[in-house]
Amino acid sequence: MASLELTGIQKAFGATQVLHGIDLAVAEGEMIVIVGASGCGKSTLLRIVAGLETPSQGSVRIAGREVTGLEPADRDIAMVFQNYALYPHMSVFQNMAYGLKIRGTPKAEITRRVGEAAELLGIAALLERRPRQLSGGQRQRVAMGRAIVRQPKLFLFDEPLSNLDAKLRVQMRAEIRRLQRRLGVTSLFVTHDQTEAMTLGDRLVVMHAGHAAQVATPMEIWARPADTYVAGFIGSPAMNFLEGVLVEGGRAVLLRAGPVLHFADGPRAGPDGQRLIIGIRPEHMRRDPEAGLGLALDLVEPLGSETVLHGRLPGGEALTAKLHGAVPAAGGALRLAIPAAELHVFDAASGRRLDAGP
Repeated sequence: MASLELTGIQKAFGATQVLHGIDLAVAEGEMIVIVGASGCGKSTLLRIVAGLETPSQGSVRIAGREVTGLEPADRDIAMVFQNYALYPHMSVFQNMAYGLKIRGTPKAEITRRVGEAAELLGIAALLERRPRQLSGGQRQRVAMGRAIVRQPKLFLFDEPLSNLDAKLRVQMRAEIRRLQRRLGVTSLFVTHDQTEAMTLGDRLVVMHAGHAAQVATPMEIWARPADTYVAGFIGSPAMNFLEGVLVEGGRAVLLRAGPVLHFADGPRAGPDGQRLIIGIRPEHMRRDPEAGLGLALDLVEPLGSETVLHGRLPGGEALTAKLHGAVPAAGGALRLAIPAAELHVFDAASGRRLDAGP
Protein backbone atom coordinates (compact mmCIF):
# COMPACT_ATOMS: atom_id res chain seq x y z
CA MET A 1 0.00 0.00 0.00
CA ALA A 2 1.07 3.58 -0.56
CA SER A 3 -0.18 7.11 -0.12
CA LEU A 4 -0.57 9.54 -3.01
CA GLU A 5 -0.10 13.29 -2.83
CA LEU A 6 -0.87 15.76 -5.61
CA THR A 7 0.24 19.35 -5.06
CA GLY A 8 -0.71 22.28 -7.29
CA ILE A 9 -1.26 20.15 -10.40
CA GLN A 10 -1.77 22.33 -13.46
CA LYS A 11 -1.92 21.28 -17.08
CA ALA A 12 -2.17 23.32 -20.25
CA PHE A 13 -2.32 22.15 -23.85
CA GLY A 14 -1.09 25.17 -25.74
CA ALA A 15 -3.25 28.11 -24.73
CA THR A 16 -5.93 25.85 -23.22
CA GLN A 17 -5.68 25.42 -19.46
CA VAL A 18 -7.14 22.01 -18.56
CA LEU A 19 -6.25 21.71 -14.86
CA HIS A 20 -6.12 24.69 -12.50
CA GLY A 21 -4.09 23.67 -9.46
CA ILE A 22 -5.36 20.35 -8.07
CA ASP A 23 -4.38 19.42 -4.51
CA LEU A 24 -5.26 15.94 -3.25
CA ALA A 25 -3.96 13.69 -0.47
CA VAL A 26 -4.95 10.01 -0.72
CA ALA A 27 -4.37 7.78 2.30
CA GLU A 28 -2.97 4.26 2.12
CA GLY A 29 -5.64 1.78 1.03
CA GLU A 30 -8.17 4.52 0.16
CA MET A 31 -10.42 4.34 -2.92
CA ILE A 32 -10.82 7.80 -4.48
CA VAL A 33 -13.28 8.29 -7.33
CA ILE A 34 -12.74 11.24 -9.67
CA VAL A 35 -16.09 12.10 -11.22
CA GLY A 36 -17.30 14.79 -13.58
CA ALA A 37 -18.74 15.55 -16.98
CA SER A 38 -16.82 15.02 -20.22
CA GLY A 39 -14.03 17.56 -20.66
CA CYS A 40 -13.70 18.45 -16.96
CA GLY A 41 -10.08 17.23 -16.74
CA LYS A 42 -10.55 13.99 -14.79
CA SER A 43 -8.80 11.69 -17.28
CA THR A 44 -5.96 14.19 -17.73
CA LEU A 45 -5.44 14.17 -13.97
CA LEU A 46 -5.31 10.37 -13.93
CA ARG A 47 -2.84 10.32 -16.83
CA ILE A 48 -0.58 12.72 -14.91
CA VAL A 49 -0.60 10.36 -11.93
CA ALA A 50 0.20 7.48 -14.30
CA GLY A 51 3.06 9.37 -15.94
CA LEU A 52 1.37 9.40 -19.35
CA GLU A 53 1.17 13.21 -19.20
CA THR A 54 3.55 15.71 -17.61
CA PRO A 55 2.02 18.50 -15.50
CA SER A 56 2.75 22.08 -16.50
CA GLN A 57 3.18 22.80 -12.79
CA GLY A 58 2.90 20.83 -9.57
CA SER A 59 4.18 17.57 -8.16
CA VAL A 60 3.14 13.93 -7.76
CA ARG A 61 4.36 11.88 -4.79
CA ILE A 62 3.69 8.15 -4.31
CA ALA A 63 4.57 6.65 -0.92
CA GLY A 64 6.39 9.88 -0.13
CA ARG A 65 8.62 9.61 -3.22
CA GLU A 66 8.69 12.36 -5.82
CA VAL A 67 7.69 10.73 -9.13
CA THR A 68 6.67 13.73 -11.24
CA GLY A 69 9.53 13.24 -13.71
CA LEU A 70 9.55 9.43 -13.73
CA GLU A 71 8.38 7.20 -16.56
CA PRO A 72 5.20 5.11 -15.97
CA ALA A 73 7.24 1.91 -15.63
CA ASP A 74 9.19 3.43 -12.72
CA ARG A 75 6.16 4.48 -10.64
CA ASP A 76 5.04 1.04 -9.41
CA ILE A 77 1.46 1.52 -10.59
CA ALA A 78 -1.01 -0.58 -12.57
CA MET A 79 -3.73 0.82 -14.83
CA VAL A 80 -7.01 -0.70 -15.99
CA PHE A 81 -8.32 0.88 -19.19
CA GLN A 82 -11.77 1.37 -20.68
CA ASN A 83 -10.94 -0.77 -23.72
CA TYR A 84 -9.21 -3.58 -21.71
CA ALA A 85 -6.00 -3.24 -23.81
CA LEU A 86 -5.50 -7.01 -24.08
CA TYR A 87 -3.18 -8.60 -26.64
CA PRO A 88 -5.51 -10.51 -29.01
CA HIS A 89 -2.89 -13.10 -30.03
CA MET A 90 -2.09 -14.06 -26.42
CA SER A 91 -3.99 -16.36 -24.09
CA VAL A 92 -5.50 -15.08 -20.84
CA PHE A 93 -2.53 -16.51 -18.96
CA GLN A 94 -0.06 -14.82 -21.28
CA ASN A 95 -1.87 -11.47 -21.04
CA MET A 96 -1.84 -11.61 -17.26
CA ALA A 97 1.78 -12.77 -17.12
CA TYR A 98 3.23 -10.40 -19.72
CA GLY A 99 4.13 -7.53 -17.39
CA LEU A 100 5.87 -9.90 -14.98
CA LYS A 101 7.71 -11.64 -17.81
CA ILE A 102 9.27 -8.48 -19.22
CA ARG A 103 10.39 -7.54 -15.68
CA GLY A 104 12.27 -10.81 -15.40
CA THR A 105 10.10 -12.45 -12.76
CA PRO A 106 10.90 -16.19 -12.36
CA LYS A 107 8.50 -18.53 -14.15
CA ALA A 108 7.40 -20.28 -10.96
CA GLU A 109 6.53 -16.94 -9.37
CA ILE A 110 4.61 -15.87 -12.50
CA THR A 111 2.60 -19.09 -12.46
CA ARG A 112 1.81 -18.66 -8.77
CA ARG A 113 0.72 -15.03 -9.05
CA VAL A 114 -1.38 -15.56 -12.17
CA GLY A 115 -3.04 -18.61 -10.62
CA GLU A 116 -3.88 -16.75 -7.41
CA ALA A 117 -5.28 -13.75 -9.29
CA ALA A 118 -7.31 -15.98 -11.62
CA GLU A 119 -8.85 -17.79 -8.64
CA LEU A 120 -9.62 -14.48 -6.96
CA LEU A 121 -11.38 -13.20 -10.09
CA GLY A 122 -13.15 -16.45 -10.99
CA ILE A 123 -11.38 -16.87 -14.34
CA ALA A 124 -9.13 -19.85 -13.55
CA ALA A 125 -10.98 -21.95 -16.16
CA LEU A 126 -10.33 -19.34 -18.87
CA LEU A 127 -6.53 -19.14 -18.76
CA GLU A 128 -6.02 -20.86 -22.13
CA ARG A 129 -8.60 -18.82 -24.03
CA ARG A 130 -7.93 -15.84 -26.29
CA PRO A 131 -9.61 -12.46 -25.65
CA ARG A 132 -11.96 -12.91 -28.64
CA GLN A 133 -13.43 -15.98 -26.89
CA LEU A 134 -14.40 -13.95 -23.80
CA SER A 135 -17.38 -11.80 -22.88
CA GLY A 136 -16.93 -8.14 -21.99
CA GLY A 137 -17.08 -8.88 -18.28
CA GLN A 138 -14.52 -11.67 -18.60
CA ARG A 139 -12.16 -9.40 -20.54
CA GLN A 140 -12.44 -6.79 -17.83
CA ARG A 141 -11.57 -9.40 -15.20
CA VAL A 142 -8.49 -10.35 -17.23
CA ALA A 143 -7.46 -6.68 -17.37
CA MET A 144 -7.90 -6.43 -13.61
CA GLY A 145 -5.96 -9.67 -13.13
CA ARG A 146 -3.07 -8.29 -15.16
CA ALA A 147 -2.97 -5.33 -12.76
CA ILE A 148 -3.30 -7.46 -9.63
CA VAL A 149 -0.41 -9.82 -10.43
CA ARG A 150 2.01 -6.90 -10.54
CA GLN A 151 1.24 -6.16 -6.86
CA PRO A 152 1.54 -2.40 -7.45
CA LYS A 153 1.49 0.40 -4.91
CA LEU A 154 -1.32 2.15 -6.77
CA PHE A 155 -4.26 1.04 -8.94
CA LEU A 156 -5.58 3.46 -11.58
CA PHE A 157 -8.95 2.79 -13.25
CA ASP A 158 -9.85 4.83 -16.35
CA GLU A 159 -13.62 4.39 -16.86
CA PRO A 160 -13.22 0.58 -16.92
CA LEU A 161 -16.96 -0.19 -16.91
CA SER A 162 -18.23 2.15 -19.62
CA ASN A 163 -18.21 -0.53 -22.34
CA LEU A 164 -20.36 -2.96 -20.35
CA ASP A 165 -24.15 -3.25 -20.33
CA ALA A 166 -26.10 -1.90 -17.37
CA LYS A 167 -26.55 -5.20 -15.52
CA LEU A 168 -22.91 -6.16 -15.89
CA ARG A 169 -21.75 -2.71 -14.77
CA VAL A 170 -23.60 -3.21 -11.47
CA GLN A 171 -21.99 -6.62 -11.02
CA MET A 172 -18.50 -5.45 -11.92
CA ARG A 173 -18.49 -2.35 -9.74
CA ALA A 174 -19.40 -4.53 -6.75
CA GLU A 175 -16.58 -6.87 -7.78
CA ILE A 176 -14.06 -4.02 -8.05
CA ARG A 177 -15.02 -2.64 -4.63
CA ARG A 178 -14.80 -6.09 -3.03
CA LEU A 179 -11.37 -6.72 -4.55
CA GLN A 180 -10.02 -3.30 -3.66
CA ARG A 181 -11.03 -3.72 -0.03
CA ARG A 182 -9.62 -7.23 0.10
CA LEU A 183 -6.29 -6.25 -1.49
CA GLY A 184 -6.09 -2.92 0.34
CA VAL A 185 -4.41 -1.18 -2.61
CA THR A 186 -4.65 2.60 -2.85
CA SER A 187 -6.81 3.33 -5.91
CA LEU A 188 -7.95 6.14 -8.18
CA PHE A 189 -11.06 5.47 -10.26
CA VAL A 190 -12.22 7.85 -13.00
CA THR A 191 -15.85 7.84 -14.14
CA HIS A 192 -18.55 10.14 -15.47
CA ASP A 193 -21.23 7.92 -13.87
CA GLN A 194 -22.41 9.33 -10.55
CA THR A 195 -23.86 5.98 -9.42
CA GLU A 196 -20.45 4.35 -9.84
CA ALA A 197 -18.90 7.24 -7.95
CA MET A 198 -21.33 7.08 -5.03
CA THR A 199 -21.07 3.30 -4.62
CA LEU A 200 -17.31 2.85 -5.14
CA GLY A 201 -15.55 5.73 -3.46
CA ASP A 202 -14.38 6.26 0.09
CA ARG A 203 -14.20 9.86 -1.06
CA LEU A 204 -15.13 11.63 -4.29
CA VAL A 205 -13.36 14.35 -6.21
CA VAL A 206 -16.04 16.18 -8.19
CA MET A 207 -14.29 17.89 -11.10
CA HIS A 208 -15.66 20.95 -12.88
CA ALA A 209 -13.85 22.87 -15.61
CA GLY A 210 -10.43 21.76 -14.39
CA HIS A 211 -11.08 22.49 -10.73
CA ALA A 212 -11.81 20.16 -7.83
CA ALA A 213 -15.24 21.56 -6.99
CA GLN A 214 -15.54 19.38 -3.87
CA VAL A 215 -13.59 16.58 -2.19
CA ALA A 216 -15.57 14.68 0.43
CA THR A 217 -17.32 11.40 1.22
CA PRO A 218 -20.19 10.41 -1.08
CA MET A 219 -22.87 11.09 1.54
CA GLU A 220 -21.37 14.43 2.54
CA ILE A 221 -21.41 15.54 -1.08
CA TRP A 222 -24.99 14.37 -1.48
CA ALA A 223 -26.18 16.01 1.75
CA ARG A 224 -24.04 19.18 1.68
CA PRO A 225 -22.94 19.99 -1.89
CA ALA A 226 -20.44 22.85 -1.98
CA ASP A 227 -22.03 24.68 -4.91
CA THR A 228 -24.79 24.50 -7.49
CA TYR A 229 -22.63 22.51 -9.93
CA VAL A 230 -21.97 19.72 -7.44
CA ALA A 231 -25.58 19.83 -6.27
CA GLY A 232 -26.89 19.45 -9.82
CA PHE A 233 -24.39 16.78 -10.82
CA ILE A 234 -24.81 14.39 -7.88
CA GLY A 235 -28.30 12.93 -7.54
CA SER A 236 -30.81 11.33 -9.90
CA PRO A 237 -33.11 12.90 -10.89
CA ALA A 238 -31.07 16.07 -10.57
CA MET A 239 -31.71 18.63 -7.86
CA ASN A 240 -34.28 21.35 -8.60
CA PHE A 241 -33.09 24.97 -8.46
CA LEU A 242 -35.57 27.75 -7.70
CA GLU A 243 -34.85 31.49 -7.70
CA GLY A 244 -35.62 33.57 -4.62
CA VAL A 245 -34.60 36.50 -2.45
CA LEU A 246 -33.61 36.67 1.21
CA VAL A 247 -36.30 38.12 3.51
CA GLU A 248 -37.20 38.48 7.19
CA GLY A 249 -33.66 39.28 8.28
CA GLY A 250 -32.18 36.18 6.69
CA ARG A 251 -34.70 33.80 8.22
CA ALA A 252 -36.61 32.97 5.04
CA VAL A 253 -36.61 33.10 1.25
CA LEU A 254 -39.34 34.46 -1.01
CA LEU A 255 -39.41 32.21 -4.05
CA ARG A 256 -40.09 33.62 -7.50
CA ALA A 257 -42.75 30.90 -7.64
CA GLY A 258 -44.63 32.65 -4.84
CA PRO A 259 -44.41 31.09 -1.38
CA VAL A 260 -42.13 32.14 1.47
CA LEU A 261 -40.02 29.29 2.87
CA HIS A 262 -38.54 29.58 6.36
CA PHE A 263 -35.12 28.06 7.02
CA ALA A 264 -35.24 25.30 9.58
CA ASP A 265 -31.62 25.58 10.68
CA GLY A 266 -31.33 29.31 11.31
CA PRO A 267 -30.87 32.59 9.42
CA ARG A 268 -28.41 33.29 6.61
CA ALA A 269 -26.11 36.29 6.77
CA GLY A 270 -26.97 38.89 4.16
CA PRO A 271 -29.25 41.83 3.44
CA ASP A 272 -32.94 41.45 2.67
CA GLY A 273 -33.30 41.25 -1.10
CA GLN A 274 -30.11 39.25 -1.65
CA ARG A 275 -30.64 36.85 -4.56
CA LEU A 276 -30.55 33.16 -3.69
CA ILE A 277 -30.83 29.82 -5.41
CA ILE A 278 -32.84 27.26 -3.44
CA GLY A 279 -32.09 23.62 -4.15
CA ILE A 280 -34.53 20.82 -3.38
CA ARG A 281 -34.05 17.19 -4.34
CA PRO A 282 -37.00 15.58 -6.18
CA GLU A 283 -37.26 12.78 -3.60
CA HIS A 284 -37.71 15.30 -0.77
CA MET A 285 -40.85 16.87 -2.18
CA ARG A 286 -44.20 15.83 -0.73
CA ARG A 287 -47.74 15.90 -2.12
CA ASP A 288 -49.90 18.25 -0.04
CA PRO A 289 -53.26 19.67 -1.20
CA GLU A 290 -52.82 22.58 1.23
CA ALA A 291 -49.30 23.49 0.10
CA GLY A 292 -48.62 26.66 -1.83
CA LEU A 293 -46.58 25.23 -4.71
CA GLY A 294 -48.70 24.25 -7.70
CA LEU A 295 -47.20 22.03 -10.42
CA ALA A 296 -48.65 21.61 -13.92
CA LEU A 297 -47.58 18.17 -15.14
CA ASP A 298 -45.83 17.79 -18.50
CA LEU A 299 -44.55 14.24 -18.14
CA VAL A 300 -45.23 11.36 -15.74
CA GLU A 301 -42.70 8.49 -15.52
CA PRO A 302 -43.98 5.47 -13.56
CA LEU A 303 -41.08 3.44 -12.14
CA GLY A 304 -43.00 0.85 -10.16
CA SER A 305 -42.64 1.77 -6.51
CA GLU A 306 -42.05 5.43 -7.40
CA THR A 307 -43.21 7.93 -9.98
CA VAL A 308 -41.11 10.77 -11.39
CA LEU A 309 -43.06 13.90 -12.29
CA HIS A 310 -41.84 16.65 -14.59
CA GLY A 311 -43.78 19.88 -14.69
CA ARG A 312 -43.78 23.65 -14.47
CA LEU A 313 -44.55 26.12 -11.71
CA PRO A 314 -46.87 29.10 -12.34
CA GLY A 315 -43.87 31.33 -13.15
CA GLY A 316 -42.63 28.88 -15.78
CA GLU A 317 -39.79 27.30 -13.76
CA ALA A 318 -39.25 23.59 -14.43
CA LEU A 319 -39.51 21.24 -11.46
CA THR A 320 -39.10 17.48 -10.96
CA ALA A 321 -40.57 15.45 -8.12
CA LYS A 322 -40.23 11.80 -7.16
CA LEU A 323 -43.29 10.55 -5.29
CA HIS A 324 -44.78 7.30 -4.02
CA GLY A 325 -48.30 6.24 -4.86
CA ALA A 326 -50.79 7.24 -7.56
CA VAL A 327 -50.46 10.64 -9.20
CA PRO A 328 -52.39 12.54 -11.90
CA ALA A 329 -51.61 11.88 -15.54
CA ALA A 330 -49.66 14.30 -17.72
CA GLY A 331 -51.74 17.39 -18.37
CA GLY A 332 -53.06 17.37 -14.80
CA ALA A 333 -51.82 19.30 -11.78
CA LEU A 334 -51.05 18.81 -8.12
CA ARG A 335 -49.72 20.78 -5.17
CA LEU A 336 -46.41 20.10 -3.49
CA ALA A 337 -44.86 20.90 -0.14
CA ILE A 338 -41.15 21.59 0.25
CA PRO A 339 -39.88 20.50 3.70
CA ALA A 340 -37.86 23.35 5.23
CA ALA A 341 -35.31 20.91 6.65
CA GLU A 342 -34.42 19.71 3.14
CA LEU A 343 -33.57 23.09 1.61
CA HIS A 344 -30.15 23.73 0.10
CA VAL A 345 -29.32 27.43 -0.03
CA PHE A 346 -26.83 28.91 -2.52
CA ASP A 347 -25.73 32.43 -3.34
CA ALA A 348 -27.09 33.31 -6.78
CA ALA A 349 -23.99 35.29 -7.81
CA SER A 350 -21.26 32.79 -6.87
CA GLY A 351 -23.22 29.54 -6.75
CA ARG A 352 -21.55 28.71 -3.41
CA ARG A 353 -23.44 27.08 -0.56
CA LEU A 354 -24.73 29.38 2.20
CA ASP A 355 -24.96 27.64 5.56
CA ALA A 356 -26.69 28.99 8.65
CA GLY A 357 -24.57 31.11 10.91
CA PRO A 358 -23.34 29.98 14.34
